[in-house]
Amino acid sequence: MKKWGFLALLAVLSGAVTLGAYKVFFETPVHITKIEQSEGLQNYSRSTNLKPSQGSMFDFTEAAEKSLHAVVHVTSSAPGKAYYDPFAEFFFGRGEGRRQMPPSVSMGSGVIIRDDGYIVTNNHVIAGAKDVEIKLNNNEVYVAEVIGADPNTDIALLKIEANNLPYLPFSNSDEVRVGEWVLAVGNPFNLNSTVTAGIVSAKGRNINLINEEFAIESFIQTDAAVNPGNSGGALVDGSGGLIGINTAISTRTGTYEGYSFAVPSNIVQKVVEDLRTFGVVQRAFIGVQIREVDAALKAELDLELTDGVYVAGITDGGAAEDAGIKTGDVITEVAHNPVRKMSELQEIIGRRRPGDNVHVRVNRKGKWMDFELVLKNQDGNASAVTRNASFAGTVLGVSMEPLSKEEFDDYGISAGVKVTEVKTGKFQREGIQEGFAITQITINNRTSDVKKPEDIVELLAELKDTGVFIKGYYPGKRVRYYALGF
Repeated sequence: MKKWGFLALLAVLSGAVTLGAYKVFFETPVHITKIEQSEGLQNYSRSTNLKPSQGSMFDFTEAAEKSLHAVVHVTSSAPGKAYYDPFAEFFFGRGEGRRQMPPSVSMGSGVIIRDDGYIVTNNHVIAGAKDVEIKLNNNEVYVAEVIGADPNTDIALLKIEANNLPYLPFSNSDEVRVGEWVLAVGNPFNLNSTVTAGIVSAKGRNINLINEEFAIESFIQTDAAVNPGNSGGALVDGSGGLIGINTAISTRTGTYEGYSFAVPSNIVQKVVEDLRTFGVVQRAFIGVQIREVDAALKAELDLELTDGVYVAGITDGGAAEDAGIKTGDVITEVAHNPVRKMSELQEIIGRRRPGDNVHVRVNRKGKWMDFELVLKNQDGNASAVTRNASFAGTVLGVSMEPLSKEEFDDYGISAGVKVTEVKTGKFQREGIQEGFAITQITINNRTSDVKKPEDIVELLAELKDTGVFIKGYYPGKRVRYYALGF
């Protein structure tokens, strides 16, 4: 009897061990994460004895040599996030509720793209930074200026005062093929000038990483080892041409586990040109709401096709409506490029500007139709967007207008700017709602009155500090304070 009891107990324990092992190895959730590095990740290394033979088809020495001197180490420091403590304000007096978190330092990589000091990195490497430092492969150190950044593609452009620098030329990412050998070059775990090799595993990946309203995700997926600190580094082809900027990894642990993702060079090049020319990215729109065609949608709507992009809605006054595209159409080709999924459509349009003409082919209930579209900006016209207008719309995520005289009594104020629409952006993240009337902005203990929308943009657009406090009112004379991080 004791023997049977012992066997039963052993069976239970064995089952528990098996179930635990299954949970650990098969049910651990996979996370897609930006490969950002903090100060704490500095002493991790792993050695390997694998080495390609000299002169073989796997000899990457020439491409590595070109890349190493053009990839830099980026260190950015940002003041701590500002926040408002109403209890401190109540107990200790007016102005005492303003608080700020300790400063933070992050590290990543960057790629020199011109010999006069222009450097590309990820937006998340330098976001909110007050100071950005660049260390070259030869250990020279420079202070960098942030020329501009685009959260929608996670790309930023920096500039250092230097000349005759080694740089990487852009290669055409459209010509990159699945299965092609590539190198990832960067500074993982603060290990300068690290090169890893892999192949292109897929193209046009949308991994829902970028949390922005107009996000463009069409990543090149590779199995080259990429880790925290590689963000902003180079993905290069066998000849040393820049085909992407390493941005994210798929991971359960926070470190590399098999796949990494890079922003294609054709998107990077367009963003860089816009930032240099306009100071802001010129975002073009077709003016459609879209869904990806798959077997389920094909069966549900009795479509003729098994891939493409289904037009689920049309924006009033948008480019698609002007051209004659209708709800129910399936887009299969844009600018003479095949479109099989949403990420491909987003990438093609993301490389164009308002006012550009594009050819679009659709299938409408089995009939093929061709259209010529004039792309528009987010305001519904074909002109270039100014930096200030883009800042209000994409960074702050708001539309604003001055209060009318009729509204002064309702708010209990004599001047201010009313928020008329809140979309994805800093205002939404801090909980600011439509109808909020902004009357004052305080930056580093200096308070400025707000009377028109331009006042807000001028105060915040060039800001690189985070000590921003906003005072305003909701209808009914309800005063509110908000703290914004920059």
